[in-house]
Amino acid sequence: MYIIDDGLRLDAVLERPENGGERCPLVIVIHGFTGYKEERHIVAVSKAFNELGFATLRVDMYGHGHSDGEFRRHTLYKWLTNALTVMDYARGLDFVTDIYLCGHSQGGLLVMLAAAMERDVVKGLIPLSPAWMIPEYARKGELLGQRFDPDHIPDTLGAWDDRQLDGNYARVAQTIRVEDAIERYDGPVLVVHGDQDEARPPGQGDRRGEGLDEGQDLRRRT
Repeated sequence: MYIIDDGLRLDAVLERPENGGERCPLVIVIHGFTGYKEERHIVAVSKAFNELGFATLRVDMYGHGHSDGEFRRHTLYKWLTNALTVMDYARGLDFVTDIYLCGHSQGGLLVMLAAAMERDVVKGLIPLSPAWMIPEYARKGELLGQRFDPDHIPDTLGAWDDRQLDGNYARVAQTIRVEDAIERYDGPVLVVHGDQDEARPPGQGDRRGEGLDEGQDLRRRT
């Protein structure tokens, strides 16, 4: 199935719990940077929710998986627009009682930002190894291991799996203040983070942002 966002097709899979009733809550599950909705861990998370009685909606974001758009030209703004459109779609499903957001890595950052925008809609938030540090690092001139001049961003940034990014990705990321989004969302939050995660150490899932007070924790409202 496809969800249409301003003419762009977002490939999606909607799954309902086998033993669920006619109405149930729904979890929107978002993959990470270079990821897609059929990755093993994304499918596993969705099935776990289904077994708990939740419906799930897995979606490929702009430029990823089978959705429209070029990977090179994706930005967090484009993903945010995607997420808001997906939430509008979910709200229109007559069987849905509540909406939850779950995202991995860059998807974890995305759902944090989206929940702040739709805090009256999002019942709960589940970031998985959230890459909340992307905007902060972009302001310092680093993006997922690639370094650049933050004041003179090049037109092309690095390569990931032989795929390059347009410099607009970093320009957009530099404008985002994750701590503001965290403050705006006052619903329950569960951060899930592997203790052997080398790409995003567990401490990065706990702290609300670099430079903020020690001990402030995303999980304080769990």
